[in-house]
Amino acid sequence: MNQIQEEIAKALVQLSEKSLITEAVAAKKIRENLKFDGKPKAGLCFQDIEAAIFYIEENNNLHYAVHLNSANDILIKQSEAAAGLDADSRKRRLQSEKSMSVLTNGDVKAALSGSASGSKPYKKRTDKKRLNVNKNYDDWE
Repeated sequence: MNQIQEEIAKALVQLSEKSLITEAVAAKKIRENLKFDGKPKAGLCFQDIEAAIFYIEENNNLHYAVHLNSANDILIKQSEAAAGLDADSRKRRLQSEKSMSVLTNGDVKAALSGSASGSKPYKKRTDKKRLNVNKNYDDWE
C-alpha cells in the first residue's frame, strides 16, 4: 500500500462510527490529518479507496462496501463483507476521474515533508493589466 492508501485507511478507521461515509468527508478528514491546505475540493481515487477498504477488512475487521451515486460520488457504507463496484459503475467512475481533481500520493508526500505550501491564489482568467493613461502626462507641466 502506498501513502495515500494508508491515509485513506486511517481516515476510514477514524470515521468508523458512521454507517455512511462520503468521498468528500473522507477527503476532508485526510486533509485535516495531514494539515494540508491545498486542493480543497479534491476527491479520492477509486482504486486507492478500494485498496484501503480491503486492507481495513484484513487488519481491523471492519467491512465496507463501495457504492456510486448518480453524480459519480463514492459512498462508503458499513456492511457484512467488503464489496467493490460492479463493472459498469467502475467504468463510469474511472471515466469521470479523468476530469476530476484527486488527492494523489505526491500530495501526501509533499504534506508529510512539509513542502506543501497550499494552493496558488485564485487568479481570474480575464484579469488584465490596467493602463494608467495619466502617468504619461504627469511630467508634462
